[in-house]
Amino acid sequence: MGRLAVMKYVAAMLLTVQAILTIFTIAALFGGNVSPVGHSARAILVYMLPLLILGNVIMLVYWLIRRKWLFMLIPAITIACCIPYIGTMWQFRSLDKSADAQPGIKVATYNVFMFNRETSGFMAQDILAEMRRQNVDVLCMQEYNDVSGDKKNSDSYKEYFPYMAVGREDMVIYSRYPIKGTRKILFEETNNSAMWADIDVRGEQIRVFNIHLETTGINRTLHKAGKLQAQGIDVDSNRFFEAIFGNYMLGMMFRAGQAIMVANEVRASEKPVILCGDFNDVPYSFVYNTVLGNMVDGFKECGSGWAQTYRASKKPVRIDYIFHDEALKGLSYYKTELTYSDHYPVFMKLSLK
Repeated sequence: MGRLAVMKYVAAMLLTVQAILTIFTIAALFGGNVSPVGHSARAILVYMLPLLILGNVIMLVYWLIRRKWLFMLIPAITIACCIPYIGTMWQFRSLDKSADAQPGIKVATYNVFMFNRETSGFMAQDILAEMRRQNVDVLCMQEYNDVSGDKKNSDSYKEYFPYMAVGREDMVIYSRYPIKGTRKILFEETNNSAMWADIDVRGEQIRVFNIHLETTGINRTLHKAGKLQAQGIDVDSNRFFEAIFGNYMLGMMFRAGQAIMVANEVRASEKPVILCGDFNDVPYSFVYNTVLGNMVDGFKECGSGWAQTYRASKKPVRIDYIFHDEALKGLSYYKTELTYSDHYPVFMKLSLK
């Protein structure tokens, strides 16, 4: 009787854990529908979705081993509800290598991390060579800085990209097609920004957005803590974690407001939109959902494999995106593993009609 009682107690505890996992997972799936301002707990759950899904997978395996078929349905249904989210991070299809031969426009987005502050111009030229190899028509760069001085980078890019639109400081759009108009979108309280350029592609105008939203603030906090320690100043662990959490929440709220501004600009466009950029946020977050709106996530449409775009972290995070208007059609979507930045460049080929 003692062993049976223990087994029943363990089963009851695990069923409780399963119920909590299911509730938190479903809440996380809808956490991106509300602004993090005033709903921080629900917003943070979105960032925990990979762990919550993993927990459900473990529970599914456990119930299968125990042959608890009724209990097994709970994690199975929960995981099934997560399939749309999983699709923003992983696609089982293979890359269509023939897509580049089809007519259309090739777009790339790349946070170049100020070319790692390399002053010779080598990195900038090697990145340009990669864009040539990929037959890119429009290139959106974030954290761009003409570190070579005297506009050497921008001048050398003009041979391949004869048209150029500049946003605030570190924002630029290069194009092989004429740029007919442009606008800066300045965000209050931060140095981040967005911009758009109207590009005439063989007689059809497309509005291309390039956006760079507020950072998480974690790296900045770690950098400050490292400088203090290098100076021999002890860093209080409690205050350190409070600073990380505070900066993270502040960045989340800033990004929410910036996403709304960008979404309003997209809705106001009378031209088909292609939107590129570094969101500094994960899929299914409020920022992702707000900017996406009625557009199409290029990776979900025609991407393949794992969608990690931030290479500086050991975590497989996707924070760089290409979205497009429903009037356009995605043909291919992929990244290349250039190591010149803490991000990977992302490429997409689109058919205009």
